[in-house]
Amino acid sequence: MQATTIKQLRRRALALLAAACLPWAALAGVPEDVAKLQQQWEQIRYKTPADAQEPQFERLLGEARATAAQHPGSADVLIWQAIIESTYAGAKGGLGALSNAKNARQTLEQALAIDPDALAGSAYTSLGSLYYQVPGWPIGFGDDKKALELLKKGLAVNPDGIDPNFFYGDYLFRKGDYAEATRALNKALQAPPRPGRKVADEGRRAEIQQLLDKIAAKRK
Repeated sequence: MQATTIKQLRRRALALLAAACLPWAALAGVPEDVAKLQQQWEQIRYKTPADAQEPQFERLLGEARATAAQHPGSADVLIWQAIIESTYAGAKGGLGALSNAKNARQTLEQALAIDPDALAGSAYTSLGSLYYQVPGWPIGFGDDKKALELLKKGLAVNPDGIDPNFFYGDYLFRKGDYAEATRALNKALQAPPRPGRKVADEGRRAEIQQLLDKIAAKRK
């Protein structure tokens, strides 16, 4: 057995042990609550006008924090709390959004400490996207090297997923590597549909196509 496999088994064993130590009330209903957060997020992100998104994400962030309090130790809930807070930061904009971005980073780090493979490695991908989108020092904590490391870890867990390939492609686009960005984005378009995530898949595919159009324009 390879060393990496042993490490993964140890991580999963620790995650199961942590779950076993929690009261059942803290674990019951986690999939349903995560699904509710997902569905509300995608409706705001992809079906709500941009100028109306900020207050909606602020409201949803409150719900996510309450859900996390109800399910301590759930990496899945923490990941969605962080996704919601980072998206809220993007809708909010300006220096005031940096505190939300920092909160999202800390929440994702907590999720990784519990279960790095949760939600197909989404914590790695989400954290990597934060590191390349947030300004660097002295304004923020942005770090392209750290971003690349995390994005590749997300791809290692979920190599065919739409999100890890999209964010990797977006990172490469921003770095000017248009050939590799195109490859990653086309792979993202080939990702299988996610059950119950139709709105999110359609919205993400539209974002991918927009980015491919930008690349095509730059390569003319």
